[in-house]
Amino acid sequence: MKALSSMATRHVLADLGELALAAGHPPIEIESVGGVDAATRVAAGERVDLVFLALGALQKLAADGHVDPATVTPLLGSQVAVAVPTDGVDAAAWDGGAAFAGPDQLQAALLSAANVGYSTGPSGTALLRQISGWGLDAALAGRLVQARPGIPVARLLAEREVSLGFQQLSELVGQPGIRILGVMPLGCEIDTVFAGAVAACATDPSRASEVLSLYASKAATSRIEQHSFTPLWAS
Repeated sequence: MKALSSMATRHVLADLGELALAAGHPPIEIESVGGVDAATRVAAGERVDLVFLALGALQKLAADGHVDPATVTPLLGSQVAVAVPTDGVDAAAWDGGAAFAGPDQLQAALLSAANVGYSTGPSGTALLRQISGWGLDAALAGRLVQARPGIPVARLLAEREVSLGFQQLSELVGQPGIRILGVMPLGCEIDTVFAGAVAACATDPSRASEVLSLYASKAATSRIEQHSFTPLWAS
């Protein structure tokens, strides 16, 4: 069985693949690429069984007939967090709080940063929308650095390409060379729902649907939470 996903979910999907294997399903070959690239490849008709992307991207693929609309299943909730480079090898422990007290402090941090890293996909788009809404486009012109497809913001931070970085918490936790300040503060939250769906060209859509149901069940909860996502089976 073959699956295509965005980079943000690659680690948790690998763990969930082990859960599926233990439950008697066949091995799942997961390829993780940039979310835009993944959606483009599915739309072009690439033969896969399962697709895992941000909910909005999957809904568009469903509307265009590339994945089965009836199988689009929200699986994971993810928050965007803020991080900075650190001189240490390991990422410092995160206490679970917000990075800043509120929007004013976040805007001040943006304005004082030498350069700001952000990711591709819906979370990066949402950050740019906030920056524009605050009227900071001109002030930050030339300082906003979008991570290249397949390159995490954590790497930009660790290699000092940026001094302040924004990305899904799950992509930052445990990464070397960075310190997580916290998630976005109240009033600035950027939350993404990642979902799965059975591809229209799946070789065994019934089995793929069973795997998806397993991922959306309570049996997957601990594996999902270990990767700093929120399981959505209870939503």
